[in-house]
Amino acid sequence: MAVVRVALLLLLLACGISFALFAFTGKARYKRFGLVTLKWTLIGALVFFFALFLEREFG
Repeated sequence: MAVVRVALLLLLLACGISFALFAFTGKARYKRFGLVTLKWTLIGALVFFFALFLEREFG
């Protein structure tokens, strides 16, 4: 569980750094990378919390 939490936090940090780079440089590739990373981070978080929910309900 701790590994997944750390991975999700690192991915969110990568998103933040990417958006900060976009703000400073104006290059669209940083924004695109940040949005893709954010999308997959949110999908991973939803799967993680769904698994926690299933474990609590049926485990």
